[in-house]
Amino acid sequence: MKKLLSLMLVLGMLISAGSALAETVTLKVWGSQDDQVMLQEMVEAFKAANPDKEYDVSFGVVGEGDAKTKYLEDPEEAADVFAFANDQLYDLLNADALYEVTINKDAIVEANVPSAIEAASSGDHLYAYPITADNGYFLYYDKSVISEEQVKTLDGILEACSDAGKKMFMDVSNGWYIASFFIGAGGELGLDENGKQTCDFNNEAGVAAGEAIKAFTAHEAFLTGDDSILTGGIGTTIAAGVSGTWNAEAIKEKLGENYAATKLPTFTCAGEQVQMASFAGFKLMGVNTMTEYPEEAMALADWLTNEENQLKRFKMRSIGPSNIKVMENEEVKADIALSALAEQSKFAVSQKDVLGNYWAPAEAFGTTMEAKDYSKDIQTLLDEMVAGITN
Repeated sequence: MKKLLSLMLVLGMLISAGSALAETVTLKVWGSQDDQVMLQEMVEAFKAANPDKEYDVSFGVVGEGDAKTKYLEDPEEAADVFAFANDQLYDLLNADALYEVTINKDAIVEANVPSAIEAASSGDHLYAYPITADNGYFLYYDKSVISEEQVKTLDGILEACSDAGKKMFMDVSNGWYIASFFIGAGGELGLDENGKQTCDFNNEAGVAAGEAIKAFTAHEAFLTGDDSILTGGIGTTIAAGVSGTWNAEAIKEKLGENYAATKLPTFTCAGEQVQMASFAGFKLMGVNTMTEYPEEAMALADWLTNEENQLKRFKMRSIGPSNIKVMENEEVKADIALSALAEQSKFAVSQKDVLGNYWAPAEAFGTTMEAKDYSKDIQTLLDEMVAGITN
C-alpha cells in the first residue's frame, strides 16, 4: 500500500512539473497605429477564451499598406499574424509568405461576402482572413450646395460647384482614383498567363476616358491634393470630394446637417454618360509561413477577424465589415458613408490583379493632367502610360 501511495505521489509530482513547464505560445501581431488599442483588447479576449494555453503576444506598428515591404525586409522577424491590403496578395504568395488557411475554412467562407473571399484567395485556395470590405471610395458632398439630381453626374456637380464659387475635390494624380474613369469606360487591368500586368487603357475607349479626365481637370471647379485638403476645405471652399470611409468622421463634423454621401457620378465619355467605376479594396489578415505556431496563429487570425471583432471594429473605428451578419447590423446599415460605399460597390472591381508597376505610370499621367500640360496628345500619353504599366 505504501509503495502504491509513493508511486501515485511521484506521478502527481511529474504531472505537476509537466504543467509548470508547459510551453508558452509566443506570437507577434502587426497592425496600424490606429488599431493598436483595439488589437490589444481583442487579444486579451482571445487569451481569456483559450485558457488551456499560455500566450505571450507582442505587437508591432505596421500598417496594411506597408505590410508587404516590411515582411520582405526580414521574413523571420516579421509578425506571425499581420494585416495587409489585398493588392499585396500575389506578391506575398510569390514570396511564400502566407500560410494557406486550413482550419475553419468553410465557416470563414460562409461568414464573409464572396468578393472578400475572392480577394483573399488564389484559385480555390484561401490564403488570408477577410477583415474589411471598406477599402474603396465614393462621393461626399454638401447637400446645401449640390442637389440629389445634380450629384448624379460629374457635369452636374461641377456646375453646382461653379455656381456656388466652390470646388470639387479628387486626387487625379493617384492611380487608385484615376482608374475610375478608365474602368468605367470598359478598360481592364489583368494578368497574363505568365503573371505579368496587362492593361488596355490606351484603346479607343481609354482615349475617350482620357479626354474626359483632361476636361475634368481643366474645369474651374476642379481641385486636387491630399486628404488634408479635402477634410480642411469641405463645407467652406469644397462642396464635393472623392474619398473613403477613413475621412467620414472629419467630413461629417465639418458638414453637420448638410453631410451627404453617395456613389460616384456618371461622366461624359464620347458623348455618353458612363458610370465611374472604382477599385474594391479589402483588408486581410495573414499568417506568416515562418511562424513556429501555425495552428495557434491561425486561431488568433480567425479570432481577430470574426463576427464579434468585425462589429467591434465598426463600433470603435467606423470600419466597414466583410462579415455578412455584421453588414446587416442596423447601426452599420444606417451609416451614411458605408451605405454610399455599398452603393458604389456595384460598380467596383477588385484590385487584386493590380501589380506594383501600375501605380507610377498612372500617377504620371494624372500629374500631367493636373498640371494642364498638353504638349502631347492623350493617345501619346496613354501609350506611354500603358507601356510603363506592362513593361
